[in-house]
Amino acid sequence: MDGDQFLAAKFEEQRGHLRAVAYRMLGSMGEADDAVQEAWLRLSRSDASEIDNLGGWLTTVVARICLNILRSRRTRSTAPPEPHPADPEQEAELADSVGLAMLVVLDLLEPAERLAFVLHDLFGVPFADIARIVGRTPTATRQLASRARRRVRGGTVSSPDLNRQRAVVDAFLAASRAGDFGALLAVLDPDVVLRSDGAAGGLVVHGARAVAESQLAHRAQAARPVLVDGTIGIVVAPRGRLLLIIRPTIRDGRITELEVISDPERARSFELATIE
Repeated sequence: MDGDQFLAAKFEEQRGHLRAVAYRMLGSMGEADDAVQEAWLRLSRSDASEIDNLGGWLTTVVARICLNILRSRRTRSTAPPEPHPADPEQEAELADSVGLAMLVVLDLLEPAERLAFVLHDLFGVPFADIARIVGRTPTATRQLASRARRRVRGGTVSSPDLNRQRAVVDAFLAASRAGDFGALLAVLDPDVVLRSDGAAGGLVVHGARAVAESQLAHRAQAARPVLVDGTIGIVVAPRGRLLLIIRPTIRDGRITELEVISDPERARSFELATIE
């Protein structure tokens, strides 16, 4: 095996790890694969004999590439591109394993916060190494990760009122996923109103039966409960890509109103956090 083949073999040993880092950084399998490929190109142009820790070097390179992509998104004020993976089923499985709600919240973080959290909390990279990537001190980098952690990790719902809301939302999602029309009607107030914003056509639907038969109930497979500005809400996020935020109003154990937010700018203005 010549030098190039040996280097390629060593890179392939790292590919799975690098792909996992890039996917959690970018939330897009296509972009993650592009970042990994760019890392290979940079490695092939480098003097590998001067690299003491190939895995660490490659992780740093992939992280820098991902950080540039995230910053570019912010400059353009655009969301991640719609995924067009070679294997949609594989991406769906990966998104579910990471956590759809986590991917949504990660996408709302500042680029440096996301990088600090992903590298340290998910992959155990020391803050001193991350600091060199983001151009901050280790202490400042630790603070970046801490801010991100508070949102991404969310927390347990300890308020009795929030616990009751969570139970109702869980019942709504479970009935929707199972296609259990009777259970869905049981959790909806007879006079429930569904209101969607202008981005979704400004639709208003009245009554439990009409709401239960609406498209909203069919999107539950990609829906997860989250905290929306500190109260129980729902995100609909196919493969981790935020599509809708749903804010339920709950009284006496039933949903009396569902506000559906699909406008991207408005959706990104909410403070979202995952729920354990």
